[in-house]
Amino acid sequence: MLIGVVSDTHNNHKNIEKIVNLLNNEKVELAIHTGDITNSKALEKFLRLNCKLIGVYGNNDRNEIGLKEAAAQFKFDFQDPPLIITKANRKIGVFHEPDSIEEFLSETDVDIIFHGHTHRFREESIRDTLIYNPGESAGVLKGKNAIGIVNLNTLEARRIFF
Repeated sequence: MLIGVVSDTHNNHKNIEKIVNLLNNEKVELAIHTGDITNSKALEKFLRLNCKLIGVYGNNDRNEIGLKEAAAQFKFDFQDPPLIITKANRKIGVFHEPDSIEEFLSETDVDIIFHGHTHRFREESIRDTLIYNPGESAGVLKGKNAIGIVNLNTLEARRIFF
């Protein structure tokens, strides 16, 4: 099962259009947003996805008027972090800020943790758990933005730059 991971889109509609096209071209079965969408108009752009979108709210989302209502209206499953799901026999944790990941791992076993917030790429293992952040998706430098594609069967992750 292929899933797409996107983070920190920060209301960049142009980049969100590119992200949706990339995820659809990759034929991902699920897309996960690790937070900082920023507003309901940006979230609406994800309606063109050919798969389900789930995620968590980031620090720039939590007080955004209308975002939670839009997520419910569009049938996107979003919540405050952490979000814990199981897909393809893999237990996945989704965070925005990475600060509490170490503590979380001392109390919970998961196969993968996705996070955002830092706008920096991260792929490492901590206690046999893959920690992954595809990096920034809202930057203005063409070719420096990225999304992640993760194969849940093999736990192989790759980045697509745009």
